[in-house]
Amino acid sequence: MSKSLKRVKQALQDAGVETIVLEMSTETRTAQQAADAAGCHLDQIAKSIIFRGENSDKAILFITAGGNQVDHDKASQLAGEPLGKADAGLIRAQTGFAIGGVAPVGHLSPIRSFLDKRLLEFPLVYAAGGTPRHIFSIVPTDLHDLTGAEISDFII
Repeated sequence: MSKSLKRVKQALQDAGVETIVLEMSTETRTAQQAADAAGCHLDQIAKSIIFRGENSDKAILFITAGGNQVDHDKASQLAGEPLGKADAGLIRAQTGFAIGGVAPVGHLSPIRSFLDKRLLEFPLVYAAGGTPRHIFSIVPTDLHDLTGAEISDFII
């Protein structure tokens, strides 16, 4: 079992979230791939989008519904600094995850995060489990509580 998957499972267990991290038979790198694998609506996928704070050089997480896109200007305003593209090295160093498997939980260090309110419209959502083949289901309010994300409007 990968270190990333172990961290996600441990974070969920420590928070008392009752779920099973599922290994899918196909990759779940994209929201559409994850929705197809889970057999759910595209917007039930909680995408983890990481930007780099251009002033702080910190990773900032935007958890959005699978079919939505982050509005760069709105996101920058929420973050309180200009946002740039986070490269694979920054993402790996600050979260411990590789692109395509970034989970909303189990990061190497605390990460500032924002949550798309669209996710709260579903009884259950699915998020990456730390690898490109693992996902887990979670009640959106539990995801909000677990991540400490600020519920915000940052969608195009």
